Amino acid sequence: MKQLIPAGTLAGLLFAALWASASVATKFGVQSVHPLILANVRFFIAGGGMLLFVYGIQRPQNAWPTGTEWRQLAIFALLNTTIYLGSFVLALKQVSAGIGSLSTATNPLFIALLSALWLRRMPRWNELSGLLLGLLGVGVATYPLLQNSYATVEGLLILLVGMVSISAATVYYAGIKWRLPNLVINGWQVLLGGFQLLPFTLLFAVLEPTVFNNSHYDLRFWGSVLWLILPVSVGALQLWFYLVRQDAIRASLWLFLCPIFGFAYSYLLMGEPITLYTVAGTGLVIGGLWLGRK
Repeated sequence: MKQLIPAGTLAGLLFAALWASASVATKFGVQSVHPLILANVRFFIAGGGMLLFVYGIQRPQNAWPTGTEWRQLAIFALLNTTIYLGSFVLALKQVSAGIGSLSTATNPLFIALLSALWLRRMPRWNELSGLLLGLLGVGVATYPLLQNSYATVEGLLILLVGMVSISAATVYYAGIKWRLPNLVINGWQVLLGGFQLLPFTLLFAVLEPTVFNNSHYDLRFWGSVLWLILPVSVGALQLWFYLVRQDAIRASLWLFLCPIFGFAYSYLLMGEPITLYTVAGTGLVIGGLWLGRK
């Protein structure tokens, strides 16, 4: 029986839906604790949990990293977890969840440019056209949000650093022939990213009395952590690794849908309106995805 929806398409849609939810979940979490505390708690629980599952339950053969693989995992963790997610939670203290979702749409352009430089793979005409059409759609859909959202210059610059970092991480990941299973890679890179971020968390969050005293480890905090761990850190990243292994540039096109899902979450959970701009932008995004994957 022929599959109605191709596996790659289904994986891309599910990835976009889960990845987009991170902005709203993070926005809730940083209302309770310092952003770096939220990030470190998430990284240690998520990374440790994945590794316990792999080595304690699955027990695959030859799944322990070698010397070279430790270095590769450390670099990947620095780019994909420490810098990117650390920057993301810091920025969402100063910008809205909608702008946080919008920022993911800049990744495809960075990924395409970095792929051309690092992997010596120039984008094909339909991929480049799809990227441009998708960016246009994101711009149209987010126009009212940009007009009315609160943001600081510092917050936007922090977001930019994070976007460049995750784009570099994606290209770096695609350029390595990984021997380890996806869950092992994901678990180690999240845990190592947490250890790399820990000195900054101790310096700027835990050891600062006024910040530490304002932390509230309430239901909102733990709900945010749980969502960021299971659907985002585990589910979405596993799907992302699968998509990137197929093709880094085509995988990046699915990021165009993240702001669209983000609008829906913002509307349902934060009362932000969905306008005609959103509908028109969605059409352009879908057109860009179709053209880029043709």
